[in-house]
Amino acid sequence: MGIEKIEQTFTSLKEAVALLQKELQVSYLDALIETGDNLLAKEVHVEDGLPTAEVKTRLEELYANAQLAGLTTEQRRQVMQLLLLQAYKQEKIQANHQMTPDTIGFLVEYLLEKVLPKKQGLALLDLTVGTGNLLTAILSKLNQNGWPKIQAYGVDNDDTLITLASMATQIEQISVDLFHQDALDGLLLPKVDVVVSDLPVGYYPLDERVTQFKTRAKKGHSYVHHLLIEQAVNQLKPAGFGIFVVPKGLFESPEAKGLLDYIQANAYLQGMLNLPQDLFASRRGQKAILLLQKHGSGAKQAKQILLGDFPSFKHKEQFQAFLGQIDYWERNSLMK
Repeated sequence: MGIEKIEQTFTSLKEAVALLQKELQVSYLDALIETGDNLLAKEVHVEDGLPTAEVKTRLEELYANAQLAGLTTEQRRQVMQLLLLQAYKQEKIQANHQMTPDTIGFLVEYLLEKVLPKKQGLALLDLTVGTGNLLTAILSKLNQNGWPKIQAYGVDNDDTLITLASMATQIEQISVDLFHQDALDGLLLPKVDVVVSDLPVGYYPLDERVTQFKTRAKKGHSYVHHLLIEQAVNQLKPAGFGIFVVPKGLFESPEAKGLLDYIQANAYLQGMLNLPQDLFASRRGQKAILLLQKHGSGAKQAKQILLGDFPSFKHKEQFQAFLGQIDYWERNSLMK
C-alpha cells in the first residue's frame, strides 16, 4: 500500500511539473521548485496571466490527486527523490551537483549510529547539503530509530540547490536550518556533534579566501574537498565526528600529505571504507566513507583503524557479515 501511495503521488506531481515546465517555458528544476512552492502555499501562483486558467485548474486537480497529506515523512522524501531523478534524465547536471543516493546515505547513517550515543539535541551539519537528499535520508532514519530532538543544519552556495533543499525539507516536514553561503567562509552557526558531507571534488578557485587554511596547496589552486574536511573539523565540538563521502584515492594525490598532516594534528583517523564498486560507473569514480574524530575529552585513536571494502548490496550474506565486522570494531576497538 505504501508503494502505491508513493507511485500515485509521484505520477501526479510528475505530470504537474511537466505541465508547468511547458506552460512557463522554464527548466525542469525551476518547474519543480514552482510546484513545491504551490504545494506549500496550497494554491497555484499566477503571474502575468500564467499559468492560464485552464492549466491552473488542471494543476489543482493534480495536486489534489497527489494526496500529499496522507504520506509519511519518509514517503514524501522518496517522492521528492523520484522527482529529482527526473531532472537528471532531462538536464545535464554536473557530477558535484547530483544528489547522494540513498544506498550511500543509509551507510553514512549506519556509521553515525555506531559511533555516537543516542542523546537529546544532537547537532548535525551537512556542509555541502545540495538538494538535501543525504541529510534528509539520515534524519528520516534517525527519527525512525527513535533519536530525540535533532538540530540539523545545511550549507550550500548554489541558489538552485539550496532552494530545492528548502522546498524539499518543508514538504517532507523535516526541520533543517539552511544557510546560503560558501561553506569555506565563516560559518554563522554553532559547533556540532557530527558533520556529514558528500564532498565535491575539484579545485577551489578563490585562492585569496583560503590563505588561513592548513590544507591549502603550496602552489596553485587547492583541493576543495581537502579544505572542506578542515572546515568541518573546525566546526565540530571536541570529540565530535566527521563522516565524509570522498574519492577512494583521497590519500593518493600529490597534496595528500598536507591533508594527512592536518588530520594527524587535529583529529583521529578512525576509519575509511570503500563503497561497493558497482555503485559507480567506473573504478576512477569510486568513493569511500572517511571517518574522523576531532581531538578532545573522551576521544582517542581506535586500537585498529576501520578499513575495508563494502561488498555489493547484491550479495546480502556478505554484506550482513561486513556490517557484523563494523559492529565488532565499534565494540572492541573504537570504544575501548
